[in-house]
Order: sequence, then C-alpha cells, then structure tokens
Amino acid sequence: MSDETSQPVDENTKKTREAAEESKALNTLTDHVEEKELDTAKVSKAMTEINASQKAAREAQRQRDKELAAVKVTAEDVKIIMAELEVDQKQADRRLREHQGSVKGALQSFLKV
Repeated sequence: MSDETSQPVDENTKKTREAAEESKALNTLTDHVEEKELDTAKVSKAMTEINASQKAAREAQRQRDKELAAVKVTAEDVKIIMAELEVDQKQADRRLREHQGSVKGALQSFLKV
C-alpha cells in the first residue's frame, strides 16, 4: 500500500517541478525591463538641440526660396516644361528657377531623376 500512495505524491511533485520550470522559462522570455527615471535635464537639452536644428533648416529653406525667387523665368518656358514632361506649373517653375531659367537644364534634371 505504501507503494500506491507514494506514486501520486511523486506525480504531484513532478507536476509542480515542471510547472516551476515552465514558469521560470516564461519569465526569462518576457521583456521585463525595470522602469528608469528620465533625466529631465538631458531631455530638455535634447529637445532644445532638435528645435535649434529645425529652426536652422527652416531658415536655410527660406534663404534658398529667396534666392530662387530672384531668378527670372518666363511663362512660356514653364509651359514648355509642363507640356513636355506633364508636370504641374509649380514643379516646372521650381525646376526652372533651380537651373537659373535654363529650359535645357530643367528638362535634363527631370530626366535624371
């Protein structure tokens, strides 16, 4: 009789041990990361640098737009590019200005892209 009662105990112990091993394995697989407190000074500095970088980029773009606005292009040249390459007026005008009003340069730049 003692053999019969010891068998269920062994099975229960075995199941408990397997459950513990499975739980341990599951814990190693999960992405448990301890929460870290952010350093507000570092975050503030990073945000300031990002804002300064974006401001500089916007200023450079404004300067470039001013330079391009100074380039004279004719409506006829814009129409030629629009007709030949089937682009809208804004794209044709911008590309002409980028190439100092040269129709040939503007057309070639569209073909290189």
